[in-house]
Amino acid sequence: MLQAASIVCPEKKGQFNNISLSANTVAERISDLSSDIYDQLCDKAKLFCAYSVALDESTDITDTAQLAMYVRGVDDKFEVTEELLTVKPMHGQTTAQEIFQQLCDAIADIGLPWKRFVGITTDGAPSMTGRKNGLVALVQRKLEEEGVEEAIALHCIIHQQALCSKCLKFDNVMSVVVKCINHIRSRGLKHRQFRAFLEEIESEYEDVLYFTEVRWLSRGHVLKRFFELRTELNVFMLEKGGVAVPKLSDPKWLMDLAFLVDITQELNALNKKLQGQGQLVSAAYDNVKAFSTKLVLWKAQLPRKNLCHFPACKALMDRGTAFSGEKYVDAIVKLQEEFDQRFADFKTHRATFQMFADPFSFDVENAPGVLQMQLIDLQCNSELKAKFREVNGKADKLGQFMRELPPSFPELSRMFKQTMCLFGSTYMCEQLFSTMNFNKSKYRSRLTDEHLQAILSFNCFLPQTKCGSAV
Repeated sequence: MLQAASIVCPEKKGQFNNISLSANTVAERISDLSSDIYDQLCDKAKLFCAYSVALDESTDITDTAQLAMYVRGVDDKFEVTEELLTVKPMHGQTTAQEIFQQLCDAIADIGLPWKRFVGITTDGAPSMTGRKNGLVALVQRKLEEEGVEEAIALHCIIHQQALCSKCLKFDNVMSVVVKCINHIRSRGLKHRQFRAFLEEIESEYEDVLYFTEVRWLSRGHVLKRFFELRTELNVFMLEKGGVAVPKLSDPKWLMDLAFLVDITQELNALNKKLQGQGQLVSAAYDNVKAFSTKLVLWKAQLPRKNLCHFPACKALMDRGTAFSGEKYVDAIVKLQEEFDQRFADFKTHRATFQMFADPFSFDVENAPGVLQMQLIDLQCNSELKAKFREVNGKADKLGQFMRELPPSFPELSRMFKQTMCLFGSTYMCEQLFSTMNFNKSKYRSRLTDEHLQAILSFNCFLPQTKCGSAV
């Protein structure tokens, strides 16, 4: 708590360090700060011209389902506010109806009208996306009752990217990798011997990494480390591991491993681009489209043994290992099909995203009729075009350009505001759950729902601190 206070008021850090606070005092201060943060959000919400929400649900250490809701709103000055709306414990069922009721209560509590609701982003669970009785369907039904146009419903782009990655099975590779890692790390003596062995030969790395299925980047990190330690692992397993692993000497298997290393590194790079706070939905979708274009390039290059984008495969081929491009083209095709089939919700609004990202080069004929005349006027305005080129690609300065739009572009301004406030992913919710697990752990399992919400709210207000370090 003192650390958090010193961050808020750094000039008084010395005074804060000399104060000793009881546990009850700290809890009360955090609750007060959390309430003040919420009051500030309520004041900002009154100015929203459009807003959207992102929702996700996770279970804490006591098996209580915690529903996280984030809100992103845009005001008349194109100022974007992205804040935690609330965290609601769900002690009973987590059905769509229950979640919908919690969402309605949260929106009512903060004083936001449904007529300004423009988008909802979820994790894609059946209770969220069910066509008839899912949360999204219930929200659309509510908007219809309110006489409001349908909201833009998106399935978290990061979750979809992770699901696409799962089509790359390569069980023959993963089974051996996981077996070797578990053999070493699940036995204390073997693990100590392996670390000592790596230290003795002055290896670049100190250890192998555990594989965790639910972590987005885990497979890529594990495979890369395993590939770079493949020689050391083979020697250790033969001499001290007590288990021979013939696959570690099989050229075909090693090439499969190398290909999987290269492709998962590219998928991890895409995943990292999709992460982050305040990311525009158009920018996130651009990254997915770019990756799909790369797949087309790789599909053409692999049969020709052009491995300039596959360093691990190239390293093995340069050492004399045979490479069959046709074999891996099939994997690229599967990945390409997954990317084409998914992101349907984003593709539906592709024209809107393109017009938002670059209205000056967008084909007027593809724009809705209500926007066409204003779009023509905008594209023919040399002064505005020059200003847009200055801020293009800079999300933090895009609002500055939008604020300079004359009143003669009301429909375009409305469309820009609606697109700016959309969530492309539930990344913020996932980040919040990491903070939740840090704070409500097995050592603090009796933390009440009210105190947990206060802690999470306060942590979100201090994004520069590590999870839980403020409390």
